[in-house]
Amino acid sequence: MNAALIKTKARMDTWLGRFTMYRLILWVLGVLAAYSMLLDVLGWLTFGLAEMMVHLALCLGLTYGSNRLLATLFRITPHSESSLITGLLLYFLFWPSLGALDLAGIALACVIASASKYALAFRGRHIFNPAATGAFVTSLTGLNVATWWAATPAMLWLLVPGVFLIVYRTRKMLMAGAFLLVATSIIWVELLRVGMTFGSALWQALAQRPLLFFVGFMLTEPLTLPPRRWQQLALAAVVGVVFAVPYNLGFVANSPELALLVGNALAFLAGQRGGVALKLLGSRPLSPVATEFRFAPTRPLRYSPGQFVELNLPHTPSDGKGRRRVFSITSPPEASEVTLGVGTADPVSAAKRALLALTPGETIHATAIGGDFVPPRDPERPVLLIAAGIGITPFLAHLASNTKERRDTVLLYLAKNRDELAYADVLEASGARIIARLSDGSTPPDFMEDAGRARINSDRLLELVPDIGVRDVYVSGSPASVESLRSAARKAGARRVHVDAFAGY
Repeated sequence: MNAALIKTKARMDTWLGRFTMYRLILWVLGVLAAYSMLLDVLGWLTFGLAEMMVHLALCLGLTYGSNRLLATLFRITPHSESSLITGLLLYFLFWPSLGALDLAGIALACVIASASKYALAFRGRHIFNPAATGAFVTSLTGLNVATWWAATPAMLWLLVPGVFLIVYRTRKMLMAGAFLLVATSIIWVELLRVGMTFGSALWQALAQRPLLFFVGFMLTEPLTLPPRRWQQLALAAVVGVVFAVPYNLGFVANSPELALLVGNALAFLAGQRGGVALKLLGSRPLSPVATEFRFAPTRPLRYSPGQFVELNLPHTPSDGKGRRRVFSITSPPEASEVTLGVGTADPVSAAKRALLALTPGETIHATAIGGDFVPPRDPERPVLLIAAGIGITPFLAHLASNTKERRDTVLLYLAKNRDELAYADVLEASGARIIARLSDGSTPPDFMEDAGRARINSDRLLELVPDIGVRDVYVSGSPASVESLRSAARKAGARRVHVDAFAGY
């Protein structure tokens, strides 16, 4: 990857990082809803503008209102963004109509979707996608049936870039590709068998079936996914088959919503981790720009070194970044306490201010654990860890496991100055070879090697770590730093490079 592409990708990552996943999905769906009405005005869609506006107001109003009512009954702080996303999804699933039975069916789907978040939940996490649940149950009543009308060729002009932004931001490109490959291949073969041409069959599969909308907004919904990438890829393939293969069992036939619910059930049975309450024990400053938080979980957490936890951090007023935020777990899996290292440099987001405002004894909820930024299974495989700034956080659990396994480990730590070297005591006790590159030219602690002020490029990496070619390389930090350092590692001869970028959290 050349320098221009690296810079462009880093800028894109930084811009997208300003939006949380939920906020980005909400914005994309909102733009698509406005675009659909424009298409209707221009004659590309023929629902009728009044029907579409009533349909949108009903979906948003009922999902938002029912969610707030249920949250009050269950004494839970409602997640408004989630309810609005569900409402917009249902807007695109059901045919806009002013018919009494149609409206009753849509209303039922909205209420069931909201109720499923509370009734069909395990340890604070819903098991099934709410919009798919509402659509499926409603179809059983006969009041209305989901048509997934977003699968309209005219919608592709904004649907395709919108789906791309979401799967890119959520790092689900591979998962989306696996689903599209499996489902499109099956549909394409079926259409060829009935006499369609090669091109027409492929066009209908992608432009007139809800594959793209399904994978961008439904399949990759985070609270119903297994935590590891290989599990997500397997799930995508299975759902692709259930989605595309035609069947009719009498009381149910194949439909996108049923395929998704089957996938949700499989993800849950495969060991999806439920939510858990975390009681704050205390916090301490790690550096002028980082703080560590210690929590006591109400039940043991299952995770691997290098994985992240998603926290639900209600706060008002909102800064537009959402209330669910992701942080690296710095404590080893066997520890009784859970620690998180958080960058707290100005400007501090509203969610982080809510975290900083917690007092010992207060409780927050973790809604998900996942990620694939984990050490190699073979303890004999040497590693090079490259941390830029707050990117040091996922490596703390790595180093704790390295201490136990005696893995050959080199850590290259890039920071602005000596004061911003967080976790110096933990790094010294790890037994790893620690190299520090401080941009202001200051001297690192005695137990660290000084890399000087020279820019870390491929040549410098090779000088510092001559055997980089046999090491698994892990790079963590801001998007710009990660892209630059990953490219340098590749050019220096690294064959296996894993990355973990922090942006906008």
